[in-house]
Amino acid sequence: MEINLKDIIKYELIGLKAKVIASKNKSNIGIEGKIIDETKSTIMIEKGEKQKRLFKNNIIIDVKFNKRVVRIDGKLLAGRPKERVKIK
Repeated sequence: MEINLKDIIKYELIGLKAKVIASKNKSNIGIEGKIIDETKSTIMIEKGEKQKRLFKNNIIIDVKFNKRVVRIDGKLLAGRPKERVKIK
């Protein structure tokens, strides 16, 4: 099944690999690992024993999805995952 990359925000992000490309908090730039949790306004990335919770509105991330890397503005991810599915 071919997925329109513009529609990636409708899919489950937990389990995908991500890297912070830009952030209002400069110390978050470069954080990478697996997305292990998502709330209405945050995502949690884990690498090894370390976990970092990031505010979606403050970041731009690259996400590895179906062997491709997709850049996502965290503002597009705002809201609960189940609510994003309803976006047309």
